[in-house]
Formats: sequence, C-alpha cells, structure tokens
Amino acid sequence: MESEMPKEIVLDGIAASPGVAHGLAFVILQKELEIPVYEIPAKQLEHEKERFEKALLEARRQIAQIRHEIAERLGENEARIFDAHIMVLEDRALIEETLREMEDTAYNVEYCFREVSNRFIEAFESLQDDYLKERVKDIEDVSRRVLQILLGQTQRNLMELVSERIIVSEDITPSEAAGFDKKKVLGVLTDSGSRTSHAVIMARSMGVPAVVGLHNASEQLNNEDYILIDGYDGIVIINPTEETLFRYGELKSERQTIQRVFESSALLPATTADGHRLEIGANIGGPEDCERAIERGAEGVGLYRTESLYMQHDSFPDEEEQYAAYREVAETLAPHPVILRTLDLGGDKHLSDYFVQNESNPFMGFRAIRFCLEHRELFKDQLRAILRASAVGNVKIMYPMISTQDELVAANLLLEEAKNECRERNQKFDEKIEVGAMIEIPGAAYTCDLLAEHCQFFSIGTNDLIQYLLAVDRVNDRIAHLYEPNHPAVIRTLNTIISTANKHNIHVGVCGEMAGDPIYVPLLFGLGANEISATGTVLPEIKYLIRKMKLSDAQALAKRVLKESDPYAIKLLLTRFYEAQMSDVLEPID
Repeated sequence: MESEMPKEIVLDGIAASPGVAHGLAFVILQKELEIPVYEIPAKQLEHEKERFEKALLEARRQIAQIRHEIAERLGENEARIFDAHIMVLEDRALIEETLREMEDTAYNVEYCFREVSNRFIEAFESLQDDYLKERVKDIEDVSRRVLQILLGQTQRNLMELVSERIIVSEDITPSEAAGFDKKKVLGVLTDSGSRTSHAVIMARSMGVPAVVGLHNASEQLNNEDYILIDGYDGIVIINPTEETLFRYGELKSERQTIQRVFESSALLPATTADGHRLEIGANIGGPEDCERAIERGAEGVGLYRTESLYMQHDSFPDEEEQYAAYREVAETLAPHPVILRTLDLGGDKHLSDYFVQNESNPFMGFRAIRFCLEHRELFKDQLRAILRASAVGNVKIMYPMISTQDELVAANLLLEEAKNECRERNQKFDEKIEVGAMIEIPGAAYTCDLLAEHCQFFSIGTNDLIQYLLAVDRVNDRIAHLYEPNHPAVIRTLNTIISTANKHNIHVGVCGEMAGDPIYVPLLFGLGANEISATGTVLPEIKYLIRKMKLSDAQALAKRVLKESDPYAIKLLLTRFYEAQMSDVLEPID
C-alpha cells in the first residue's frame, strides 16, 4: 500500500516583503547562552574591566563592519539600522552600571553584564512609550554579541548556509539579517515581528520574500519540510501540492512580468494621460544612494536625510566633510533638485556626546530644529556646507519638525548669518537658494498659512504626521492596525496643507510612506501635491501609474474621498481607482 502524501497545511501571517519562493525550511532556534558565574579576586578586578572594555571595542568594530557592508550592498538607509546598535554600546548608563555591579558583587563580567542588560530590557518593556519598547530587540542583539565575545563564541552566520533554504525562526536579529546571502536565502518566516522590523527591512531591500507574525511556525516546522512562501498575501503553505506549486509558479512569473513592465517606464517623465506632470524624487541617506535612485527613475532628491552622515561618527563631522558629501550629491543629480533636510537628531536618532537618553517621550522632545536652534554654531556649520554645495547644483534647504512661525524665522536668521560668513570667505553659493519647512506636526499643519510667508516650499512628512494625529506608533504590533493613512483626519489634514500651499503659490511635496504607496499617490496628486518622494524601489510602478491615469480623474477621486467618513470606504475607493488604472497589467493575476 502506497504511503499517503503529506497533507497541505496553510498558515496565515503578515505580508512583509513581496515575492514567491519555495524550498526546504531551515529552522534556526535562538538558544539561551549559558553564562558562568564565579567570584573575581580583588586584584583581578582591573583585568576584568579591561576584558569588558575590549569586548565593547570588538563589538563596536564588528557592528561598524556590518554597517559598512550593508551600506555597500543595500545603501545608507538600510545601514542606519546599526547606528542604534552602536548607540547601545556607547550607553553610559549601561556601561557604568555594569562596572558598579562588578565592584559590588565581585562576580565575573559576563554575569554582571547579563544581569544589567536584563534589567534594562525589563525596564524598556515596562515603558508606556511604544517606540522605546521596540528598542528591546536592539539591546538584546547587542547584549548577545558582547556576551558571545566575552565567552569566546561566534554569532550565528546565515552566510554559512550550504544550500538554498527558507529561513524559519522565532525572530531574526538585525545582525543575522545583515548576513543574508541572497543566493542562499530564498525567503524569511518569523513567529513575531512586523512589516517594519529590521529583518523585514533587510529582506525587502534584497528582494527576498518574507512573512512575519506566524506565532509558532518555528515549532511546527522541521528542516525536512518543504514550504512555499507568498510574500504578497502573507501566506505560508507547508507540503504544497503540485497543483499549488504550479499555480504559484504562474503567479511568480506574472509578477515578474509586471515588474518589467513597470521598469519600462522608469526613465520616462511622470506625465498623466491628460498632460500634467508630477515631480518624482527619491529619499536618500547619502551619496551612495544616488546611482540606484537615478536608475529607478528619480528626477531629483526630495529628501536627503543628512543625519546619516552625523551618525557615522563619534562626534559631529566638520563643515568640510559635510560639504564634500553634499557637493557629491548635488553634482551627481544636477540640474535636478536636491532637498537637504537639516539635522534631525533626537527621537530615535542620537549622538551620544550630545544626548542623554532620559526623555520620557523623545519623539516630542528635544530634537530636530529645536536641537539646531540651541546649538547654533553646529547648525551654521551645516548651513554653510549646504550653501557651498548649492554653487554646483540645484540645492534646497528644508527644516524638520517646524512647529511655530518663530522657529522658522529663527532658522532663517541663522541662514542669513551663514550666508554672510560665506561671503566674507569668498565662498560661492546660490544667492536665491530656496528654503522649505517640513510639515509633520499637527500644529504646523493648521498654521501653515503663517509658515508660508517665510519659506518657498513645504514637504509633508506623513509618517510622523499620522502618528501625532492618531496617537499611534506604527511599529507597535498591538496597535499597528490603528495606523491608518486612510483615516478621515489624515486626509483632511493633508488637504488643508496642500490647499494652503497652492493658495500661497508655493511648491508642496510629500516624502513620507504615503508617497511610496502607489494606492495613495493618485489621491495626493488629486489633492494638489506637486511632488512625491519615495524610496527608489517603488518609483517605476509610480511612474507607470501616473502615465496611465488622468489628473482630472485623480481630482474627482480626491473630492469623493474627502466626503467619506469611513476609513474602510476610503481605502476601498483608493484601491479600486488603482486597480482600474492598472487593469492592463493586473488583470493576469486577478
């Protein structure tokens, strides 16, 4: 009697990185480290402290190396994940408390560091600030690295896979995700996590399908299991039948064909069927991102996150180093515009010499323009570097987190001082350089008529704007479903900002996640946005969409959406509009 074929089992998770893959599972379980505990004689205490210091330095070296490799392979945006890890290593409280623990208990450094790290993790998990809770994974990852160095152990390395596999784990640490070998890692499945987890960001950047939030998949699966992963719909199929494999093979082929169709429009202008142009920019973190952005159809840079340059250093880079980076981007993109957002440290981005992490709510604390206005000379160093770069390209300045008219005026006064200093040095710059305000705070949104008097353009940062409007942290698994770009409050606020900008005849762009979601682009254009700026990977699809639709239809869509009160109804309107415009390419996969 023939043995029965294993039954096909379907698991539902969260679609995190698009794509279809199938193959054998590679289940990796995070084993608890066995930490020895023993007393240290008083005369050996200094030696134990030296061991700790060397371990921290080695951990920093390893993380810096990972960061460099990720920047080379994937770009600066993805590499910034590891800035948070360096911050953990440099946390004075963590280091000093470990040293005190050693002195008070006379126990070995591994045990003391583990105890202190666990206390920090428990403290972060108990905080009400949802973003800070998410930083637990960073502390856990760094703590494990330091402990393994002290114990003489090596980290798990996914580069060591000998054959193509689908990685299955309770979770993937950022360090492990950095070791993904695209030739060997077919897909990623995790029990926990969200679409914004570090492992997912890495997977998406490399085009590796991922499904997260599967709860106990790592316990159900074995290394001999054959699985299929659908990163489009968040489905995992264990023991897929031949029929299922065939069906998904067709889906994969159709998706790849669609992507090639999108890419055929990448270098064409984003002009609608009725002759209206939408400017398409890229969000970048440094000069290394420029080439990819241009290849994917960017017509400039709508957001240059200049803090990336700062976070690569232990201290602030000087004016010359900043000038070299800004000049390279300006020259590469010329004559297209490059909008440089001035320093946006604070919140989740710190520099240890200037920040002590003791704010109860860092996202609404001492950050961005507030930091710059207090550290005037540091701010003017950056402003002079930007001004000098404007002599070789179409450079614009944008201030982040503007909340009042006074802040914008104060920033402009410092800009005038920086201009005068450049003139005194006979340094050339664009005398007509444009200045913009990033609108990401509700207070700024509803007083943008006042701000319009002191700048030439707005750029809407939808990520923070939505979080502040709805009091929802999108990286918190428990409440992420409440983060709704299609909420009427969000749509109405966007309409207020854009209509005010149009009334005052100033340029208005959108650079947050909404600008990178093709479903929302027609709405933004229909409301009157002049530009969208997004990560490079999605630009070909957006270009194709814009060229298929009419502005008049997008404007009619915006009017209908503004009348709706139900977020679900709004999302449905937007989805149907997108599907109607893209029916020629989407029809094969319906």
